Amino acid sequence: MTVGAAGGGAAGGGTAGGGGGSSDSSQALFDRARAVIPGGVNSPVRAFRSVGGTPRFIASGAGSRLTDVDGNDYVDYVCSWGPLILGHAHPDIAAAAKAAIDKGSSYGAPTAAEVELAETITEAVPGVGMIRCVSSGTEATMSAIRLARGATGRDKVLKFAGHYHGHSDALLASAGSGVATFGLPDSPGVTAGAAADTIVVGWNDRAGVESAFAKEPEGIALVVCEPVAANMGVVPPDPGFLEFLRDITASHGALLLFDEVMTGFRLGRGGAVSHFGVIPDLVAFGKVVGGGFPLAAFGGRVDLMRRLAPEGPVYQAGTLSGNPVAVAAGLAQLRLLDDEAYAGLQRRADRLIRGLSDAFAGAGVAAQIQRVNSMFSVFFANEPVRDYDAAKATDHGRYARFFQGMLARGHYLPPSGYEAVFVSLAHSEADLDATIAAAKDVAPELVA
Repeated sequence: MTVGAAGGGAAGGGTAGGGGGSSDSSQALFDRARAVIPGGVNSPVRAFRSVGGTPRFIASGAGSRLTDVDGNDYVDYVCSWGPLILGHAHPDIAAAAKAAIDKGSSYGAPTAAEVELAETITEAVPGVGMIRCVSSGTEATMSAIRLARGATGRDKVLKFAGHYHGHSDALLASAGSGVATFGLPDSPGVTAGAAADTIVVGWNDRAGVESAFAKEPEGIALVVCEPVAANMGVVPPDPGFLEFLRDITASHGALLLFDEVMTGFRLGRGGAVSHFGVIPDLVAFGKVVGGGFPLAAFGGRVDLMRRLAPEGPVYQAGTLSGNPVAVAAGLAQLRLLDDEAYAGLQRRADRLIRGLSDAFAGAGVAAQIQRVNSMFSVFFANEPVRDYDAAKATDHGRYARFFQGMLARGHYLPPSGYEAVFVSLAHSEADLDATIAAAKDVAPELVA
């Protein structure tokens, strides 16, 4: 097991681990929702299909806690899938958003805050000289790929099996996240032409990447990856793999895109770029930069970014891009994410991972806890997971039982074994200890 030491922080209200009661109101809402929303949810993993049971409809969040419509209180380790590093309803973020919306919700025109956000990101992330704001991670990766094709004059994109880069057509081939959770066939609804321009290789497979470039020595515009795979569970790159991608793309005149929608400003101030010391040509950001609001961005080398309209010929636009409320919230969070904050995240993750590892080991349950800094996942397997095939082969039925056992004890984990667990600065020592105690209670139930 990958293990790692203590932490603390302010918790939200309520008693640690005090949830898991009735779900009658959630069930009633889910029944209503399925009549008017496909699957009853607006993003597939929320439906609880891979773990079973009724998805919890949330009424509110505060600090480390979620409260559902039935009044159940949960210690939350989803954190809106990563961006809530400071926890739910942080007063500084809420105040910034309220002040912004009091002035107007959207202008469709530039603002000073957009400039400050761009300056903040470019100062923090090595190699990123300019950014363009968008509204979602899907937009960010889709736009960066269009830019790469425009800059290189090439069509092909190489991605990795199990890496999820949003739901744009060319990138749904062998995607992770919800596609993996539901076992859907590759790219339904995507034209053959779009899929034909996408080359899929196994993560950490140097030979596969070399073979792809040997077949298309001047045809690949871009290699795109999550520098830490986090949509098939957390699967770090093998030592030297990102450096290998940097070298092979440069030698073939292709570009390298890090999809840091999950890792950007989560792994540290400079994201995966600083963590691994590998500088790509382009980077996609999301999640954290919006402070919990719909905001994303992509950026990179100045010469590439200047190819975007209105300076260059590659067109990209969005009415809500750089929305003033989302930008205000994002800036408020980024201002608080200093070295001390990241050290606090690390301590909390260390404490939780060590406790979970002890819980599984004590019950004789084979588990791999794979982490990079404050994001990790639990794989029920005998060996570490290095690629998508190995992630699919882990015991997802056992994960479902673990999820339900923890939910019943008031701890909200990702409702899929293909997703990451996120720690926030709002998680107190009491929260973490309660979660560890719950895991020790649940672990013996996982032996059979």
